[in-house]
Amino acid sequence: MTAQSMVEFASATDTGIVRKFNEDSIATDSGIGLMILADGMGGYMAGDVASALAISVVKGELATALGSPEPVGNDTANRDLPQSLALRSAAEKANQMILRVARKNTQCQGMGTTLTLALFHEDRISIAHVGDSRLYRLRYDRLEQLTMDHSLLQGQVEAGLIDSGDAKLSHNRNLVTRALGKEETVEVDVREEDVLPGDIYLLCSDGLNDMVEDADIELALCELKANLPLAANLLVQMANDNGGHDNVSVVLARVQVQPAKRGLLDSLFGWFRR
Repeated sequence: MTAQSMVEFASATDTGIVRKFNEDSIATDSGIGLMILADGMGGYMAGDVASALAISVVKGELATALGSPEPVGNDTANRDLPQSLALRSAAEKANQMILRVARKNTQCQGMGTTLTLALFHEDRISIAHVGDSRLYRLRYDRLEQLTMDHSLLQGQVEAGLIDSGDAKLSHNRNLVTRALGKEETVEVDVREEDVLPGDIYLLCSDGLNDMVEDADIELALCELKANLPLAANLLVQMANDNGGHDNVSVVLARVQVQPAKRGLLDSLFGWFRR
């Protein structure tokens, strides 16, 4: 089964009400079942350069890695599928490219970007994540966050220094602890999940989830899940209506048909590693 027949994509991005420039970058590739979002940082020019570089490198690396006609199997030593390993490698190469460009261009020094991407293949989704851009899943009309923010605020919540109710009001909510372009090496969170027909996946920059409560995001997706382009534009509009303090970007994907089933041994391997 091809990615084209498996997933429908829609996206929207906007500068917001307050900012003058849009430093977010988004992309999809229906040919390989890919969705990507990067939220740049570093001020005028630099942030959008970093996010655009991340998107370009990741798309190129994955097109090469996944374009081979040879079938792929599991890496049992790492317990990750090759698709997940390819995502991690692509993110690491994007990090190196951003660092190289920053060294050669003084106006780009200090630039960085978040990166969250997801790849649909057979009956699974592989996810790679750096920073505080998020991936959510709507399944059976219930919204669930699949990524964990790499932020100072999230660290404080996990340490019990602040509760989740107060977190929304914290001035530290936009301070990330991981990003591409900040260090020579970057730790990329990678995970895999099963997908089901009717699942909707939402990538978003913090310009959405800082402005719109998860419950309202869930309601909007439930109401408009049959019309992804309209849902994407509505989410952006909701963020702007609530103040639009940041750039806001969303990428939506809906699993349309029953995914291909893996072989028995592959399925058993997946069961045992849970």
